[in-house]
Amino acid sequence: MKEFDPAELEKFNGENGNPTYIGHGGKVYDVSASKLWRKGVHMKRHRAGQDLTTDIQAAPHEIDVLERYPQVGTLKKELQEQPMPAVLVWLLKKFPFLRRHPHPMTVHFPIVLAFSPPVFTFIYLITGIPSFEITALHCLAGGILFTIVGIATGLYTWWLNYMARPLTAVKIKLPLTLSLLVTEIVIFTWRTAVPDIIAPVRGAGFVYLILVFALVPMITVIGWYGASMTFPIEKE
Repeated sequence: MKEFDPAELEKFNGENGNPTYIGHGGKVYDVSASKLWRKGVHMKRHRAGQDLTTDIQAAPHEIDVLERYPQVGTLKKELQEQPMPAVLVWLLKKFPFLRRHPHPMTVHFPIVLAFSPPVFTFIYLITGIPSFEITALHCLAGGILFTIVGIATGLYTWWLNYMARPLTAVKIKLPLTLSLLVTEIVIFTWRTAVPDIIAPVRGAGFVYLILVFALVPMITVIGWYGASMTFPIEKE
């Protein structure tokens, strides 16, 4: 039976007439006959040509569903891959949701809390009601906290599910998220030190507003590339 290395397996991605192979538990299966793997993508999030051991363990169906399809080979482990610490193995076995869910779950908080300061600041500028501007400050504080949480869980998921491979989405998300965190801290510190920075808007207040509204495109790009990892865009 053929032994595939990860690089070779990537060629069988179901695209351009190639068979659709997936790896699981050291085995390689041919799922080309499955309608659920059309164009090499399953449920708009899992791509063929990869080792999906971790993904399938977190799937809503049993692992034995793969036994319906022919095994065409075995998967060779990458030499640089290090064995997972015993404590972490036990933890993931005890709480399977930790394999995929910590980041998708926690990332919603920094997204919402990064969008909120520009929204409430805009409402304040329109209405002049101070409580909206105070709400923006409170949301910003929460945004700083949960951006840190999001970075931590993101790095954990990147290492656990993607073996810290230099994925394009990660190379864009990581520096931009760090920039987001720095921007949030600068805005919060500035606003705390100068409570009337935009009451009224003048001088440095314009720079402050630029920083506040810059949160929108930053979190939008971060969210877009994060979503592309969970729900890959199908190629036509």
